[in-house]
Amino acid sequence: MALENFTILLTTDQNLRYQQNLQQPGVAIVVVIASSNRLADLVPLIPSVRSVLATIALGVVVEIRDF
Repeated sequence: MALENFTILLTTDQNLRYQQNLQQPGVAIVVVIASSNRLADLVPLIPSVRSVLATIALGVVVEIRDF
């Protein structure tokens, strides 16, 4: 990701932390966790995602949950 100049990865993959090295310098990760990956379940979390995107530091992993 860093080689392609991505600075933030937004995902719903809760297992990503077990599959990948998430402490890559220059990349921040936001994991959105809802009751499903349906748009109707994800949309209510968008305000929280926007807040995190405005303040997240590179190298940090943040989980946003609906519960």
